[in-house]
Amino acid sequence: METRIARSEQVRMLTLAAMLTAIVVVLQLLGSFVHFGTFSISLVLIPIVIGASLLGWQIGAWLGFVFSVVVLLSGDAAPFLAVNSFGTILTVLLKGTLAGLVSGLVYRTIADKGHPLIAVYAAAVVCPIVNTGVFLIGCRIFFWDTICGWGAAAGFRNVGAYIIGGLVGFNFLFELLFNVVLSPVVVRLVQIWQGKRAADQN
Repeated sequence: METRIARSEQVRMLTLAAMLTAIVVVLQLLGSFVHFGTFSISLVLIPIVIGASLLGWQIGAWLGFVFSVVVLLSGDAAPFLAVNSFGTILTVLLKGTLAGLVSGLVYRTIADKGHPLIAVYAAAVVCPIVNTGVFLIGCRIFFWDTICGWGAAAGFRNVGAYIIGGLVGFNFLFELLFNVVLSPVVVRLVQIWQGKRAADQN
C-alpha cells in the first residue's frame, strides 16, 4: 500500500512538472508578443515559482532553464546575440536557471521553519530579483559599451537612467507584482487540492 502511494505521488509530481514545463513554453512564446520598453514581460516566472515551491529547487531550476532556452530560440535575445553570442547565451541560461533554483531553496528554507505562506511570498519576490539581477550583471560584464550607446541614442542622460527607465525598470516591477499576487494564490490552491486528495486516499 505504501509503495503504491509513493508511486502515485511520484507520478503526480512528474505530471505537474510536465504541465508546468508546457505552461512555461507557451507563456514565454505568447509573452514575446507583449512588449513594454525594449523587452517582453516574463510572465513565465509565475509557473517557475509555483514549480519551485511545490516540487523543489531541482524542478525550479529545470523550469528556469526551459524558460531560458525558449528566450534564446524565440528571438527575444536577438539584440544581444548580435553583439556577443557567448555572453548572451551564458547570461540568459544563468538568469532563468538560477531564478528557479534560488526561489526553490528560499521556499524550502522558510517552509521548513513552519512558515509555508511566508515561504511562497519570499520565493515570489526572490525569483524576479535573481532573474533581473543576473541579467544586469551580464549586461555589465558583456554589453556595457553597447548599452551606453543604446541609452545615448534613446535620449537618456546616463546609462543608469536608461537601465531603469528603458531596459528593466518597468518590466521588473510588473514581474514582481504579478509574482507576489498570483504565485501564492495558485500554490495555496494546489496545496489544498493535494491535501484533499491525500485525505480521500486514506
